[in-house]
Amino acid sequence: MLLNKKNIRWGIIGCGNVTELKSGPAYQKTVGFELIAVMRRTPKMAEDYAERHGVEKYYTDADALINDPDVDAVYIATPPDTHKFFGLKVVAVGKPCCIEKPLSTNHTDSLAIYNAFNAKKIPLFVAYYRRTLPRFLKIKSWIDKGKIGTVRHIQWQLCKTASEEDLSGEYNWRTDAKVSPGGYFDDLASHGLDLFCYLFGEVAEAAGISLNQQKLYTAKDAVTGYWLHDNDITGMGNWNFGSHKSEDKVTIYGSLGTIQFSVFDDQPIQLKTEKGDETLNILHPENVQLHHVEQMRDQLFNPLRTHPSSGQTGAHTSWVMDKILGNI
Repeated sequence: MLLNKKNIRWGIIGCGNVTELKSGPAYQKTVGFELIAVMRRTPKMAEDYAERHGVEKYYTDADALINDPDVDAVYIATPPDTHKFFGLKVVAVGKPCCIEKPLSTNHTDSLAIYNAFNAKKIPLFVAYYRRTLPRFLKIKSWIDKGKIGTVRHIQWQLCKTASEEDLSGEYNWRTDAKVSPGGYFDDLASHGLDLFCYLFGEVAEAAGISLNQQKLYTAKDAVTGYWLHDNDITGMGNWNFGSHKSEDKVTIYGSLGTIQFSVFDDQPIQLKTEKGDETLNILHPENVQLHHVEQMRDQLFNPLRTHPSSGQTGAHTSWVMDKILGNI
């Protein structure tokens, strides 16, 4: 259906903050894509988004957008507890879909989404866009070229202070256990864990300890985990969201050196070996999901192309997260 079209027309369900700069404009800037419809439950907010971004249609009913014959594909940018609900509606009408990360709140639902799309051979993408960013592709090239020899271990320390919103007790879906059981771990750690699977391959085993230390909200706020990749690379991570200062540091240990970088902070990447050190500052695009969206376009117009962040890889990341949280 899509291969005969010059342009694929997209609709967005849930035009919140993530779509303002990170993702929404990428669908408009990508040659071969059009953003023609958005949906938000509040009419004024849906209309405002459409007007500001020059989008032709706006809806307050997701079903209306999904079933709109002018919409060829759907991007689901709602909180994770609704991803399965909307994803199954999209696959039922046979339209390609991109779903925000994490794919769902747990591995069981993530697998159900993936299986539904896979059974119908309909493309499903997950917005783990770090797999397409030049900064992390450079790190992958260093690894693939053996710059640090054989990779032995990866370690990630991510700490953040409790925000004013956290301390105030104001509602935040990211810390509501019914919406995001792992709290900021679900929202943030998922990015890094998915990136590690991209760099080093699938995880064979994982485990961890998770709890709510601060009691500021219902979701977990402290997680420590460890895992083993299929190729015997070990990994360890610590994620704490009640620390006295923020820190985001990844170290990859190899037989000949190390690579250091940040998953979220705009910091240079560093290669350190006995032959010398190399430091590079590779900036992200203005719309950080641009390369992710462009590569979705490439696969949709050419099935021989494979996008690095699929429903299958997204479901695997959900499995790793559930293992660390002790849910499976």
